[in-house]
Amino acid sequence: MIKRRIYDILVEKLSFFPAVGILGPRQTGKTTLARSMIPSFDKKVVYLDLENPTDLLKLSDPVDFFTSNAESLIILDEIQRKPELFPILRGIIDQNRRNGISNAQFLILGSASIELLRQSTESLAGRIAYLELGTLTFDEIKDSFDEDERLWVRGGFPDSFMARNENQSFVWRSNFISTYLERDIPQFGLNVSSSSLRRLWTMLCHVQGDLINYSHLARSLDITSPTLKRYLDFMEELFLIRRLNPWHGNLNKRLVKTPKMYIRDSGLYHTLLNISLYGQLVNHPAIGASWEGWVMENLLQHKPEHIIESFYRSSAGAEIDLILEAPNKTIAIEIKKSLAPKISKGFYIGAEDIGAKEKYVVYRGSESFTIKNDVRVISVSEMQKIIAAL
Repeated sequence: MIKRRIYDILVEKLSFFPAVGILGPRQTGKTTLARSMIPSFDKKVVYLDLENPTDLLKLSDPVDFFTSNAESLIILDEIQRKPELFPILRGIIDQNRRNGISNAQFLILGSASIELLRQSTESLAGRIAYLELGTLTFDEIKDSFDEDERLWVRGGFPDSFMARNENQSFVWRSNFISTYLERDIPQFGLNVSSSSLRRLWTMLCHVQGDLINYSHLARSLDITSPTLKRYLDFMEELFLIRRLNPWHGNLNKRLVKTPKMYIRDSGLYHTLLNISLYGQLVNHPAIGASWEGWVMENLLQHKPEHIIESFYRSSAGAEIDLILEAPNKTIAIEIKKSLAPKISKGFYIGAEDIGAKEKYVVYRGSESFTIKNDVRVISVSEMQKIIAAL
């Protein structure tokens, strides 16, 4: 599945920048997306997989290889395996600029942003643009699949979503989790046992959508709070979790200062909780948190780069699940699983506190309607369109 929206953004960025980086977790389709670009270019495209020994051998003299292919678009897959390439890329890009080659020189793909962002920030500032490729979202599958249940339960990794049955999907996700814990994460540099990290990942499922209690989680794992924060930083950089920061405005009110946390893929969330079927999910205590996390990821993947996301919670109980701040307006979003959502007084108070110009409730239904105080109740796909247009 090619994500048309991301494809168009990628084409635009390559028309201007000499290098573009596509970041995202493994198995989201970064390589498929990159390869789909090949027919659209009027120049030669060279693809190198830096986990392939043969392709690595071609880079035994990277300066010579890049210089010899100066007229080509060079795709470097799993670039974080060779972070020492970044200073070389800078020199090649500058040399190509002097020779009249200004755009579409390198397309780099990475399964983690840790080394990738650090190295490229130091070496390629002003020469590279980034694009995050997340998992599948509802707008990308709704024309082929009428219901959201399949995507919600299985999550957005293409192989999981397109599996022949629920059991095959669950097995794929179980193997994905094991591979990340036992092979990928250690290779990225985090020195922690796979059992401890799985335990942390599962504990995070139980507190999804809540304020992060660092000291409680640290005590449960018998580690220090700074160590826990380092683990969470690492998981966030690997696109496994999302931390949503609290809104801070110039209000004379006591606001919470602790972020909330979400597992980014609902399929992984369900697998860690041993939920494989929709019938299990609807009777599970985690269904509300699961729905909130799934909707949150579906919405934030459509957020333009200039939009700032946060949540609102005051000590008096006013609360907004998601705030999006654009240059010209602020919108407040509440997420409800019910087909007949009831809005708390705290949402209205919070929306007034932050000066929200638009107020929405995202629910499981397909109809759109307005309730009191000009709050618009809409579907996930309609909210995605509104956010993408901000």
